[in-house]
Amino acid sequence: MTGGREGLYPILKPPGMTSHDVVAAVRRLIGERHVGHAGTLDPAASGVLLVLVGQTATRLSEYLLDLPKTYLAEVRFGVATDSQDYTGREVSRSPETSLSRLDREAVVRALPGFSGCLEQVPPMVSAVKVGGERLYRLAREGRTVEVPPRSITIYSLELLEFAGAAAAREAGEPLPAARLRVTCSRGTYIRTLAHDLGRALGLDAHLGFLVREAVGPFRLEGTLTLEELAGAAAAGTLERAMVPPSEAVGHLPAIHLGPADVDRVRRGGILDWAGGDPEGLVRVLAPDGQLTAIALLDGGRLRPRKVLRPWNGGRGR
Repeated sequence: MTGGREGLYPILKPPGMTSHDVVAAVRRLIGERHVGHAGTLDPAASGVLLVLVGQTATRLSEYLLDLPKTYLAEVRFGVATDSQDYTGREVSRSPETSLSRLDREAVVRALPGFSGCLEQVPPMVSAVKVGGERLYRLAREGRTVEVPPRSITIYSLELLEFAGAAAAREAGEPLPAARLRVTCSRGTYIRTLAHDLGRALGLDAHLGFLVREAVGPFRLEGTLTLEELAGAAAAGTLERAMVPPSEAVGHLPAIHLGPADVDRVRRGGILDWAGGDPEGLVRVLAPDGQLTAIALLDGGRLRPRKVLRPWNGGRGR
């Protein structure tokens, strides 16, 4: 990639591609070796995938992984699968009499039990490691292990649509379904949420489809398809489509430094700071707006956590 451009592309991942596939496609399209992503999206799902480009930008991944994520999800009631989503093998089925009694009010009553701080057991098809081995690899070998629960947070959970058994049959669908919008923390498995919601209702359930609508401030309507990225590469307009590093971590408060202090931070020096800014992680900006470092503001001291080399970056979108 010419010009030393560094930054972030919010890519619209299509269903059927892994996150690694998307990274490989971006690497090929723009001719840059240093490409990574900030948060895996399941192969069957679609939506926002944050792809980082360049040696500087790829080092910012850890500051994007904890951004809240918003999903549009469909839960199908009546069938459980071994993967907890529609791609898996059916393992159990609820009786028709139970499905016929499911209504919108029952789903609405169950949802508050899945809001706030929760303990969730990751599915066997996940990339979580237990005993040093990835769960999905154990699942491929037909092995199961006890998986410890993990703490997650569901910030909001909204029922958008519901189709009971009768309405589903009229629409030509075999199973009743609920469409949800979920905003959650890192590490939340929406397929497991679907499975657990079914259990709370006394039913089998699985995830019908999943679209990631947002990662922090990066929303679906602001993404690029791979075809659009290819077009930008052909037209020489890749820079205009790129979010620069300073904006990629725009959720962090900004501290602006003069040239002398920028040089000191770039050497790893600690600064006294009495600017009244909130304590915690901040982005340190040079006079030209360039991202210089991610630092920790603690007790009136600005301590560099990750110093970034100067770059010849894009202008953003």
